[in-house]
Amino acid sequence: MSIELMFRKLGMTRIYTEAGQSVPVTVLQADPNVVVQTKTEDSDGYSAVQLGFGEPGPSVSKAKRGHFAKNDLAPKRHLKESRLSADEIVNYSVGQQIGVDFFAPGLFVDAIGTTKGRGTTGVVKKYHFHLQKASHGTHGFFRHGGSIGCRSYPGRVAPGKHMPGRHGNECVTVRNLEVVQVDPERNLVYLRGAVPGYNNGVVRLRKATAPHQ
Repeated sequence: MSIELMFRKLGMTRIYTEAGQSVPVTVLQADPNVVVQTKTEDSDGYSAVQLGFGEPGPSVSKAKRGHFAKNDLAPKRHLKESRLSADEIVNYSVGQQIGVDFFAPGLFVDAIGTTKGRGTTGVVKKYHFHLQKASHGTHGFFRHGGSIGCRSYPGRVAPGKHMPGRHGNECVTVRNLEVVQVDPERNLVYLRGAVPGYNNGVVRLRKATAPHQ
């Protein structure tokens, strides 16, 4: 188990190594994550640490204000729990700040984010179906998916059939991204490659659970 820190995705760029190699990177920024609450097996039935991240919006609910006020902490916009073992939980205390120095260049991490929402799309855009023929009697069905099942048997649409519908806006984990550079002064982390989500979206990072061997 590993703690998941919250970052804000700034966008993509490229940096150059000392050998002159161009490396495409995603830049993530983290205001220090604050430990809001620790949970133990004795009091809560499981062990976890709750982190707060980001400046709150213009209105904060009374319940949220009270949750932070119990530990004399300023409200945060985002709250997220990370399951940890009982041995790991003792390393964290309420009010502790965790910054980007938690990661180091060369480390492999998993990035968890919500993909961009594309709205309702058809099977060609969503699943990359081939288009229907544009001649020989095809009229008005160029981007349709074709038959979705047999009427006589089994007389229903098979579960999991690719159909038009909502595209994107789902939680995705990209595994084994390399930390190329860390800038503690500006709270920036540079990851090789792309991470899910839109710019200014929240991305969670954890140490890779199944790193490359």
